[in-house]
Amino acid sequence: MSFLLTPSIRSNKKSFREAGYTLFEIMLVLGIISVLVGAAIYSLAGNIDVAKEQRVTSDIQAISMQLRTYEMLNFRKPTTEQGLAALVQPPSADPKPVHWKKLMESVPIDPWGNAYVYRNPGKYHPDGYDLYSLGPQGKEGEGNIGR
Repeated sequence: MSFLLTPSIRSNKKSFREAGYTLFEIMLVLGIISVLVGAAIYSLAGNIDVAKEQRVTSDIQAISMQLRTYEMLNFRKPTTEQGLAALVQPPSADPKPVHWKKLMESVPIDPWGNAYVYRNPGKYHPDGYDLYSLGPQGKEGEGNIGR
């Protein structure tokens, strides 16, 4: 009767099939995780466009402030031909600035990789200047931001 009281060696060990997760269980968990990550990326996609438009607005404000500083130093804003490059390096075209200073490290580009459009005198503001981004389309039209 002693064999009934001693625990079986076999009952303490797990069988090979019970030792870990199956390939199916691992693939199921990875599938669920990928669906959740995809849903999160899809829901954030609209926020990226809003963030780019807000960056354009803040870039235009920063450039406008540097254009006012340029005007205070040189008694006029850069011409269309001189462009925003006049904030980075001394313009070679006339009228040459009286007290030129480097006001920006580089000519800024918009979040879509295009240069900001600068016109002085402006097409949309004939008594001032135009400064805007061409937007995601990259061409003149309805998608322009910051006129």
